[in-house]
Amino acid sequence: MEDQSELAPAVRSILSAARDRASEGRSGGVAVEPRDLRAAFDRAEADGRVPVIAEVKPTSPTTEGTREDDPVALAEGMVAGGAAALSVLTEPEHFGGSTDTLERVREAVDVPVLRKDFLVAESQLDAVESDVVLLIARFVGDDLPDLLAAARDRGFQVLVEVHDREELERALDAGATTIGVNNRDLAELVVDLGTFESVAPEVPDDVTLIAESGIGSPADVRRMRAAGADALLVGSAIMDGDVAANTRELVRTEAGEGADDESDADDESDTRDTTETPT
Repeated sequence: MEDQSELAPAVRSILSAARDRASEGRSGGVAVEPRDLRAAFDRAEADGRVPVIAEVKPTSPTTEGTREDDPVALAEGMVAGGAAALSVLTEPEHFGGSTDTLERVREAVDVPVLRKDFLVAESQLDAVESDVVLLIARFVGDDLPDLLAAARDRGFQVLVEVHDREELERALDAGATTIGVNNRDLAELVVDLGTFESVAPEVPDDVTLIAESGIGSPADVRRMRAAGADALLVGSAIMDGDVAANTRELVRTEAGEGADDESDADDESDTRDTTETPT
């Protein structure tokens, strides 16, 4: 397991709360018939859209205030804006999420829905049905192969998140076929888009590769796509304002919509000192 002394205080608190919830889960477990994430990405590409997983994130430990909009309305706006899939926070203590919110969102939309939480025990997989679950390699450590297998046994597709090449190697050895590279260092909460660029070349071509964190502009989208991202997971940049318009600006970047500003100069800055929370 992760040495918590290496993590930022906000992240240590999140991980501690996750371990406190390790016994959550429905009696009898869950069995999922998932919507195909890779097929959703392929449909977006065929439609001329950048495959984006848009994240419904009401709040975070270092964000001022909470977005009070109905999460279902936000999710529907993201899909209307062209999101290929959605991510829904279910972590209650630090992000204001809930499994009930995920259930409501998944019922309202027809795209794949990722359960965004900090899972550390198999029992937590039985808390709610989703199309995809997240396993963070740094948090689950040597339990990754067993948790990956347990999730697949229930029907889930699995997004395994890594931050460096060592974690990538462990994810591939465990059999991960969908991998997200988190540009945010959980030790210091600093975002560096160069993280994805350094890890991506080591990812096999048959693995679906997702860039996570720090993607806030069309220039960032183009940069991550040029580095090999099959899809992007975007939270705050979409949640801040009109979610449909924000989503549309990012997914239509490669079609030339919303990409003709001078923001390209900004993407030369590799590292951003930010207090925003993980992924």
